Amino acid sequence: MERKQYPSDITREQYESIRPMVEGLKKKTRPRQVDLYDVFCAILYVLKNACTWRALPHDFPRWDRVYKYFLLWSTKPSKDKPSLLEQALKKSGGERTYQRWAQRNDELLHRRRTEREEHGYGTGKGV
Repeated sequence: MERKQYPSDITREQYESIRPMVEGLKKKTRPRQVDLYDVFCAILYVLKNACTWRALPHDFPRWDRVYKYFLLWSTKPSKDKPSLLEQALKKSGGERTYQRWAQRNDELLHRRRTEREEHGYGTGKGV
């Protein structure tokens, strides 16, 4: 079944430039159950729309599978080296989307940390 196209999607041609990167990270021991193009486009959808993983449209692969790939691809090999996801986004033209998402995520984490501290969580004071 052909899935709906979303504004956050990249073209198949753009994907071909990053396909060896994303497919080569994990050894293929059995046939893939999902198309990694759809997984990559689902990650772009989440990053661009700032939605939760569970809010992914149902024509993408299951949210938990997409999230698993996101965790795998976004892990940095070292502090000074970019993650595979950052490299793929840069090569496919989606780097700004990832940077905006990372900035929003940092702001959200900082706001939540501040709220917890205001309520006495994590300060050793107790509630």
